[in-house]
Amino acid sequence: MAPGQTSLLQLPSFLHGTYRSVLQKAQKEGLRCGEQYRQAGLFSAPSQMLEVTPGEVVLTQGVADFQHERPVWRLYMVSDVMNALWETLDWQNSIAVRDAYEAFFRETAWGALFFALAQMGPVSAERTAVRLRAVLRFWEPLQSARYLFKTLGAALSLEELMVASCDWAMDAWCPEAGDAPVRTRLEMVAERMSRATREDCIEAILREMPRALAHAGKLKYRDEVAAPTFQRERLATLDPRAFEHASGARTAELIGLLHDWDRELGLQ
Repeated sequence: MAPGQTSLLQLPSFLHGTYRSVLQKAQKEGLRCGEQYRQAGLFSAPSQMLEVTPGEVVLTQGVADFQHERPVWRLYMVSDVMNALWETLDWQNSIAVRDAYEAFFRETAWGALFFALAQMGPVSAERTAVRLRAVLRFWEPLQSARYLFKTLGAALSLEELMVASCDWAMDAWCPEAGDAPVRTRLEMVAERMSRATREDCIEAILREMPRALAHAGKLKYRDEVAAPTFQRERLATLDPRAFEHASGARTAELIGLLHDWDRELGLQ
């Protein structure tokens, strides 16, 4: 555990309560952050932090939040803070503001987990490595809570949560370590992503393509776009910006590529 960390997870008080109360508090926090950023170009920590009781459940996705009148931890509503922040700044330089907000709050346990799960912006290999390393720095306090992700049912441990949200990264970047502990696999993924060459990224993308194809829905030229040779050729032609977006090998990004390629084949 890093110096200064507690063994328990701490979350901002504005993330606890009924859905309506958290929404109101999150919007107020976004206004505070926006005004501070407008005046000083920086952010500061929330005014009040609370410890999460060991084993207490934290909601990490809105799709699992069906009891709006129940006072609970609603981590996913950090997104409402950011929306209010952008509105306060009239949506000016929204990408730069988003990146600055992430960079500051990723240095907290709750921010690290939120951005690893939300996967905002281009989910490049480089960005994903930074996000995973942030979660790994706060592993012990994050382990003290339990989490609801995209489905109802039994709450997940931190390990189960990271598998549910980042299995694509582990499968694409360290498939040979399937039996290793989740924390070890994530450490391997972050290390490999942080030093990945373009060719390393292409190999990871090709390993993840079968899963992307399985979830890609209707493709008119499925056989063509499913061919590894075709995929490698098309990846080689991506410009730097487009390649960066796909470089992490996140399934959703690859599904987008498959549909782009399928449309291009239809125009030939």
